[in-house]
Amino acid sequence: MNRVLVTVGDPNGIGPELAVKAAAALDGDPGLAPVLVADPYLVHGWAGERGLRVREVDGPVEPTPGVLDVLAVAALAPAEWRPGQVSAAAGAATVAYLRAAVAAVGAGLGSAIVGCPHSETAVNSAGIRFDGYPGLLAELAGVPRDRVFLLLVGGGLRVVHATLHESLPAALRRLTPELITAAGQATAEFLRSRGLGEPRLGVCGINPHAGEQGLFGDEDERITRPAVTALRTAGVDAHGPLGADLLFAPENRDSYHAHLAMYHDQGHIPVKLLAGRSASAVSVGAGLAFSSVGHGAAFDIAGQGRADPGALLGAIRLVGAPARVAL
Repeated sequence: MNRVLVTVGDPNGIGPELAVKAAAALDGDPGLAPVLVADPYLVHGWAGERGLRVREVDGPVEPTPGVLDVLAVAALAPAEWRPGQVSAAAGAATVAYLRAAVAAVGAGLGSAIVGCPHSETAVNSAGIRFDGYPGLLAELAGVPRDRVFLLLVGGGLRVVHATLHESLPAALRRLTPELITAAGQATAEFLRSRGLGEPRLGVCGINPHAGEQGLFGDEDERITRPAVTALRTAGVDAHGPLGADLLFAPENRDSYHAHLAMYHDQGHIPVKLLAGRSASAVSVGAGLAFSSVGHGAAFDIAGQGRADPGALLGAIRLVGAPARVAL
């Protein structure tokens, strides 16, 4: 069944509101009408406001206009639903929704998953190791955590991250030629699947000016340059390492189909600067079609009806109708 499963993310954030707003916007589009994955009571109020009737489903079903399909997951007790508050219970529910969605894809209920915003603090406070959707998705898909990577799409950029949500010293310690090579290969495979032929990949250096041949540290000579060589040997059209400021400069960035950043801020800053909250995030390397939004759970406006579903709609279209979306 070619339907997108949308998990509501942190139920105390804006996820439930976003999910229903996106479903309402796609109502009547049989190719994109999603199935929400949530405790049903989280979405009843929002659905009623938009004239949608909630239908709980537990197997493949065709979309019906005016009906909001929900895969029911009993993950958050109603007493724990506190919009605007970060809590361990909500963090555990975030993970439960994604687990249910992965299982549902395996059972044929849908073909792709989109995750609404989560809170790393909430999930970790529940005692669950969590540094973002890619690592959790890897665990659920039975893939090593260091083989699934975040690709941000927005503002005309596609940026994959070799490391993600960890301290900068920890990220630098974890960078190896093998890790960077895996990130580049996963990105190239995803872009090929989207019809980009042989994608050209620009690889950022770790140090300023990519170390300038050892003048600013030897890390790029030891780590990123061997990775570029390995990628090219494996048939990936990789170039670099080059200084990130040079790669992302307006006169150069269009020369590449994607950029490979070494750590979170190196990749996030240019995308967020150009795309703002409209960026979408894709997890590559897990063997599952998965996307999420590029913004947070916005606890400060949760439950107020002010959330903008634009980024979520982009994420749904990205994995649910790739032929319609210019990546």
